[in-house]
Amino acid sequence: MPISQSSGSSRTTGRQPQIWGKVPQQNKNFTGREDLLDKLHTGVTAEVTAVVPHALHGFGGVGKTHVAIEYAYRFRHEYDLVWWIPADQPMLVRSSLAALAPHLGVPSSSSMGVEDASAAVLDALRRGEPYSRWLLVFDNAEQPEDINEIIPRGPGHVLITSRNHAWQSVVDTLPVDVFTRAESIEFLSKRVPSSTSLDDRNRLAEELGDLPLALEQAGALQTETGMSVEQYLRLLREQTAQLLGANKAPDYPLSMTAAWSLSVSQLKAKLPEAVQLLRCCAFFGPDPIPRDVFGVLTEEFAPGSRLGAILADPILLSKAIRELGRYALVRIDSENRTIQVHRLIQALLRNELSDEEQASFLHEVHLLLAAAVPGLPDNNVLWPRYAELLTHVTPAAVEVSQDPRVRAFALDVVRYLYSSGGYQSARNLVGRLIERWRADSGDEDQHVLSAQRHFGIILRELGDYRASFELNRETLAHMREVLGPDHEETLLITNSHGGDLRMRGDFAAALAHDEESLRQHRTLFGQKHRRTLRTMNNLALDYMLLGDYQKASELQQTAYTLQRSGDSKSSQQSILTSWNGLARIVRLRGEYSEACDIGEDAYDFSVQELGADHPRTLRAAKDLSIAKRRAGLIDEAFEIAQRTFELEERIFGRDHPDTLAAALCLANAQRTRGEVDEALGLLRDTAARYPRRYGDEHPFTFGCNMNLALLLRVNGDIEEATELDLRSLEGFDRTLGREHHYSLTCAINLASDLAAGGEVSPAGRLGEETLAQLRELLGIDHPLTLACANNLVIDLRTRGASAEAETLRADTFERYRRVLGEEHPDTTVALRGERLDFDFDPPAL
Repeated sequence: MPISQSSGSSRTTGRQPQIWGKVPQQNKNFTGREDLLDKLHTGVTAEVTAVVPHALHGFGGVGKTHVAIEYAYRFRHEYDLVWWIPADQPMLVRSSLAALAPHLGVPSSSSMGVEDASAAVLDALRRGEPYSRWLLVFDNAEQPEDINEIIPRGPGHVLITSRNHAWQSVVDTLPVDVFTRAESIEFLSKRVPSSTSLDDRNRLAEELGDLPLALEQAGALQTETGMSVEQYLRLLREQTAQLLGANKAPDYPLSMTAAWSLSVSQLKAKLPEAVQLLRCCAFFGPDPIPRDVFGVLTEEFAPGSRLGAILADPILLSKAIRELGRYALVRIDSENRTIQVHRLIQALLRNELSDEEQASFLHEVHLLLAAAVPGLPDNNVLWPRYAELLTHVTPAAVEVSQDPRVRAFALDVVRYLYSSGGYQSARNLVGRLIERWRADSGDEDQHVLSAQRHFGIILRELGDYRASFELNRETLAHMREVLGPDHEETLLITNSHGGDLRMRGDFAAALAHDEESLRQHRTLFGQKHRRTLRTMNNLALDYMLLGDYQKASELQQTAYTLQRSGDSKSSQQSILTSWNGLARIVRLRGEYSEACDIGEDAYDFSVQELGADHPRTLRAAKDLSIAKRRAGLIDEAFEIAQRTFELEERIFGRDHPDTLAAALCLANAQRTRGEVDEALGLLRDTAARYPRRYGDEHPFTFGCNMNLALLLRVNGDIEEATELDLRSLEGFDRTLGREHHYSLTCAINLASDLAAGGEVSPAGRLGEETLAQLRELLGIDHPLTLACANNLVIDLRTRGASAEAETLRADTFERYRRVLGEEHPDTTVALRGERLDFDFDPPAL
């Protein structure tokens, strides 16, 4: 529950104070601990050179978490920001940190991934920007080595709760023991009937060892049942004797075990269905359980369910939950509609069950989780629900289930994780699933194969293209053999594997692969299904990469129109991909103004639906920058390119494909502004990275080198530029052929290199050949064709062919005015009699 605004003043001036994170509800019955809170506050706020984290440690049930909650509420006026982090599952700590990103003005995990978002959060906290007075609470952090490296050391404060005394050697610690007798009596005075004497409260405290959790349950039980202290103590002694005889729960205080057992036995007599529900809750994680998880389990979905009757009766379910709250066996958060069971109570509940009963309740929890979300994990509208369920996936050991519905849910969680940017968490989870499912079901199990398909996608998102290619190729072959070529799962990995081929630079192979994939998708799913349309979008990308803009445009428009119709149920990400692909194709056809219009719409849509920092939004921004640069809107293009590159670099690092593409976009924008030195420095660095990412023979590597050669010539390094363009053109010829957009662009630039080096005749011959090929490929009015013609006019004049030059000049300039307009920079350069250069911008694959 979000903490409300404090009436106290912030120590920070000049901005709105108090942005509060989600902290559990304050305990209205909080009693005692005043000395402990004072010590904690003094220690935490001590003025020292380096602020040291503090840990509250003690065994289960002593109230460490309640002390931390009380501290957060009582002293909230001293902070600009308070954030609560459940730390019992180390792999989810970074997700909790990443959720803080929007409050600190850094990109969210949906846009940059959990790892990068959490790193950005930690950096902002360490720097104290925008807030220097913050409090982070890491609750139930067991092993220091699991999270110590991600605990921020900065101007703010860190509070840790843990049962592990090992924190004493890592941070400043404050032990939390049981209540003092005075605190126990004060606490009981608020929880037991007013008729209870001071002596009786003292006896209760004595028998329960002053353990706060045991006292809470004792007070709740007496309040609800009206039993006397004498009766309670007699039953408690009997319960203790039984527990000692059965050697129950040796790891927990006997007073707690006895108090818990007594409360459960009394509730069982009053409402046995509530105890069944409580036992089920013991197999969730210790974090809050969404109330909506307890939906109806139909007889078809869960035949013979232990909870079937209570879940089918909403009145009985509500009554059971309220009774559990009254007996202090669960914590109810009405505002967030969650219930939570203390981890100690969960352990005690599990311990009393046989292995068969444990397996039965665990299966019930698996089914409840599987039924709690309607699939579609790439739909960002459903991500908050997946995030709520994620904290229970590991504690509930979802991977042990062999139920197809539960395994499908587990794979949906994996897809949610990588769709929302949690690549490393997705990799860890799917690895665990594959290992367990292989052991249980063998390599040919459909869910094992599906998990491998997701693993391949995750590897590609992490940038490991070679591993992704090999895994997907092997999995595809295996699926075709085991499931058949037309099986739904086989088609899903077929579509994915086309991306692997594009990443390798095998554009022709990707085209052939995706044509067959589209045929199969249409047969199995139909023309308008979202999966068919994703395949159609990929095929349009293949045609675009091979320079067939007419076919690419036809496919892209069809895919986009059908996706926007709503019948396909396509995700917002898929719609944006098609929309931005359409803008890119229009730009490549030379219709720059129209590309800007479509690109603006696509970008605005993405910002609204996905956020300004989502990876697909950044791709749309990069393409919009290119369109504006081509349209002559140089300053606007530069601003977008600079902002996009900075975000990509911060989110993904310098070697990610999206960052490399953004670097080329920025360098091209810098060159058009005359910032040659800056562009050259950026391109030299980027050109060294491209072969490491894509390999020496990838068309994108040749394209990057072509851009570098252009800048070298502009900088006066004619010989080096010519040599680099020659190698790039030879590479394009080998991989794509001469009659390709990329190859012909490189040929234009090479002709300019030759002319600059005094080799006028070779430059003219290359220009004439290239012009003829461009007219055939792109048409006589395409801006690239006009640029080649303009350069050839200069070469013709230089070698003395004045009449031929003048004829070509008159025709070319008339077309420039009509196609681009008098004010376009290319028209202006051409009218001045200067050469034009074209550069390379790689699309997202």
